[in-house]
Amino acid sequence: MFLLLPALVIIGVFGLAPLSIALVYSLLEPGTYGGVEWVFSTDAYVQFLFERDIFDDTLSFNSAYLQIFGRSFGLALCAMIGTLILGFPVAYFIAARPPEQRNLWLFAITLPFWTNLLIRTYSMLLIVRDEGFLNLALMKLGLISAPIEMLYTDGAVLAGLVYSYLPFMILPIYASLEKFDFSLLEAGHDLYASRVQVFRHIVIPISRPGIVAGCALVLIPALGAYITPELLGGGKKLMIGNLIAMQFGSGRNWPFGSAAALILMSVVLIALLVSLRAGAEKEKAHG
Repeated sequence: MFLLLPALVIIGVFGLAPLSIALVYSLLEPGTYGGVEWVFSTDAYVQFLFERDIFDDTLSFNSAYLQIFGRSFGLALCAMIGTLILGFPVAYFIAARPPEQRNLWLFAITLPFWTNLLIRTYSMLLIVRDEGFLNLALMKLGLISAPIEMLYTDGAVLAGLVYSYLPFMILPIYASLEKFDFSLLEAGHDLYASRVQVFRHIVIPISRPGIVAGCALVLIPALGAYITPELLGGGKKLMIGNLIAMQFGSGRNWPFGSAAALILMSVVLIALLVSLRAGAEKEKAHG
């Protein structure tokens, strides 16, 4: 028990305590100039789905915040799929290299992390803006006659998310494939299995733990991304992270910001539990 005490203290101080504060704040009234008033209220949760009329105090359904949550989940899912499509071949390629070459490839993958996320995102902004490298290259090649509007769109935000979180997908998949015995591929072909069958029945099952871990590592931080949608979305394409930050900043509505953060955490937690349960039942069914 005493050996577990340091871990329990760390979990309590850095995990449970902040969540408890957010929960308490979400059940209070907002202060006039920020902060909270110590008066119990559930208005923060009601505000998420309903809008109160200032004249007759009636409630009407408001989908604005649901749309922000929906956009955030849509972009996060697309970013997860995009990083999986791009990351799996890269991870497989690195795992197939000779052992003495793998560290060099891994170094190239992790090198962007040596630079601050803000700098990397701003570099992406310089690439996709109207006078950026991509538009200039397309115009020089004669493929377009005028710049394509890419900046401040969902596409730009998605590209930024994929670029930012791609290594989080590559590294777990590589960890699953690192010890892979590639002679199993030859054995599959010797048994007249096609490339698709070998990939489906040999490569995918072995790399599944890395795929699941990579999807979680991309999806969860992408949902709460702040810098990427702020710069590449230009404040026009709000995501949950921007919404929460706005409530603690210019909105001066700390209870609603806390409620939005807790709602996001609850949705993600439920999704993860359902996914883990489904995975456990599937493994049990296959013995």
